[in-house]
Amino acid sequence: MKKIFPDAKAALDGLVFDGMMVMSGGFGLCGIAENLIIALRDTGVTDLTVVSNNAGIDDFGLGYLLQTRQIKKMISSYVGENKEFERQYLAGELELEFNPQGTLAERCRAGGAGIPGFYTKTGVGTIIADGKEQKDFGGETYILETGLVSDLSIVKAWKGDEQGNLVFRKTARNFNPMMAAAGKVTVAEVEEIVPLGSLNPDCIHTPGIYVQRIIQAEHEKRIEQRTVRERESA
Repeated sequence: MKKIFPDAKAALDGLVFDGMMVMSGGFGLCGIAENLIIALRDTGVTDLTVVSNNAGIDDFGLGYLLQTRQIKKMISSYVGENKEFERQYLAGELELEFNPQGTLAERCRAGGAGIPGFYTKTGVGTIIADGKEQKDFGGETYILETGLVSDLSIVKAWKGDEQGNLVFRKTARNFNPMMAAAGKVTVAEVEEIVPLGSLNPDCIHTPGIYVQRIIQAEHEKRIEQRTVRERESA
């Protein structure tokens, strides 16, 4: 199976459709599949449900898809950096399903592992628990959360080989491996495609069996919030 594609547009060809669920890996702006997000925008696909830790910023990442109104619903744990997201949500133009961050990560991991649901204490006694099944274990109350499986997962890795084995680097490892496993189809963009056999098997984070398509691309690597301190006088 040939997995390497020339660019993001080609890698998404034939995979997208209106109303689909997309998982977008990364944490903040770190480790996001920025080229695949742009290519997804350019397909014109609409009514997307997007599962992501966050919604990018106004002019980068998933913010592109919000600008073009291609996202119908977000399943996220943090959306505080995007004013357009705020505007659409408060205007009733965008659906939002908030998840505690660990719960969101576990829902993706569970989906990739074939686990339809799990019980957690996180959210008990809050609006997170509204409408969810509750059950007691050992005298403690837990709520049922469902696993998530996407129609398409887009992830970004540091290195990958021609079979789609992936290595993520530092913070970029957040959400990417579990979302890669939870996709019916997973497309990865990497900084470098290396020869088969050159990756240490013990260092592979996502085995290639989870990845159907892969591209090598250039990345802007923006910083979400640049914070510096004033220079101290001598």
